[in-house]
Amino acid sequence: MPLNLAMSIMSGAEMVLWALLGLLFWRKGLHRRFPAMGIYLALRMTSTPLLLGILFVQSQPWGRNYFPVYFFSYWVVYVASAGLLFFVCIEVFRSALSAFSGLMKFGILIFRWAVIASVIVTFSSISFAHRGILIIPDVAFGLMRSVSILELCLLAFLCLSMNALRLSVRDLAFGIALGFGMMSTNDLVIALLLNNNRSLVTPLQFVYQSVVLVTLGTWAVYAALPELARRPVALPVNSTIYRRNEIASALGHTGTQVAVQQPASSFFLTDVEKVVEKVLSKNLKGRESES
Repeated sequence: MPLNLAMSIMSGAEMVLWALLGLLFWRKGLHRRFPAMGIYLALRMTSTPLLLGILFVQSQPWGRNYFPVYFFSYWVVYVASAGLLFFVCIEVFRSALSAFSGLMKFGILIFRWAVIASVIVTFSSISFAHRGILIIPDVAFGLMRSVSILELCLLAFLCLSMNALRLSVRDLAFGIALGFGMMSTNDLVIALLLNNNRSLVTPLQFVYQSVVLVTLGTWAVYAALPELARRPVALPVNSTIYRRNEIASALGHTGTQVAVQQPASSFFLTDVEKVVEKVLSKNLKGRESES
């Protein structure tokens, strides 16, 4: 099979999988749990066929004037996708820590600062070698590189803390993180190989598209499976994560009241008072009997 025909078939399969995934996501009401993921799917469902149509028109001899339309449309969708992925990562992080309210609130605060820091680093590391509209791809690639690293860190965190968080592999939050981790690894590896060897452009495009299809298929399976109900997590009082959750909960509240325990000597004084009261009551009863 010619490679161009194979790529065309894979592009068509990608559109079908995006549509299938979006249908499953909305039909099962998963967009209520992950609203940013729902918006991201809607963006990809509508933009993928639209961009392919504009690209087809632009590739024709009579449609070369449509290149600016494709250029701006593609990069607007690319930047919007990168921005939505930041919010998707926060949603996955919040869902994974939903059983630990203290750690969730404290962790999301740190997570947001990490997002802000990554955006600042992205814009500060841009070389600004290109001028005019050509700087748009540099900014877009920088944002997507930052969110890709963030997605890989999120996936690594979930894999390392699954037992402590009582998170199942079948949980949709882990499935979303797994899919974005696969896509991020795909983007970073392909970009590295293309920079080192430009002759591998054609086969690497085939590999890249194959990983995208596998990721979409994985998400479709997660969306089709019955969603697992998150049960309340029962932890022993001496467990590490329980103590950390209590500490994080305490850090998130102001004006905490501290219960001061009375010293042990107060119990001795109380006993003495009781003895004195008994002696006085006996003396009073004896005097009343004598009179």
